[in-house]
Amino acid sequence: MGNSALKAHLETSQKTGVFQLTGKSLQEFPEELQSLTANLRTVDLSNNKIEVLPAFIGSFQQLKSLTICSNKLTSLPAEIGKLKKLETLVLNGNHLQQLPVTVGQLRTLRTLGLAGNQFREFPNNLGSLRHLDVLDLSRNRIQSVPAEVAELQAIEINLNQNQISALSPEVSRCPRLKVLRLEENCLELVSIPTSILSNSGISLLSLEGNLFEVKKLRDLDGYEKMKALELIWKIFL
Repeated sequence: MGNSALKAHLETSQKTGVFQLTGKSLQEFPEELQSLTANLRTVDLSNNKIEVLPAFIGSFQQLKSLTICSNKLTSLPAEIGKLKKLETLVLNGNHLQQLPVTVGQLRTLRTLGLAGNQFREFPNNLGSLRHLDVLDLSRNRIQSVPAEVAELQAIEINLNQNQISALSPEVSRCPRLKVLRLEENCLELVSIPTSILSNSGISLLSLEGNLFEVKKLRDLDGYEKMKALELIWKIFL
């Protein structure tokens, strides 16, 4: 991209607070954005070739939405935790394997999109995100959902298309969880904690494409209680 075109984008962003530059084969996060740290609210750099998110990302104190999908990010700088007003962080389609501890400082975050990365373990330090509504970890390589999941405040957790074979019963203790998506994993019927059926607030459970017929859920303890509560379950019985 030529300097004149970038300058035009920067001038527009100065007025609107929105910087969107997608599909331009950018290899670096534009340093020129540093001139807009005081007023940028939205940044979208999807479908580029960015490998590194610079430390100065922490300077965007007004930023509410950061989307960098389909790039080549392998890690995030610790400074990302300084984005005190960030509500939406979407990093789908990168090469991330873990998150910095400082992500737990994003206290206003509502949506965290990490689909299509290379996570092998469920990310830690998300329990402090008290306003998190949606966590998308689909299309990764996660093999288990640990007990720490009980700390999450998310309303929806998407774990479709991973390699999950173990699901902690603690998932039933997630205080706000309503939607749990676990399609196309490696779960056996015996891996489904009965507490999810009988003692949780989950109202939509998606389990298609695992190592059992979904109709077999009828055989689990807690299924009758689930029916009695007249919840909407996506289990295709």
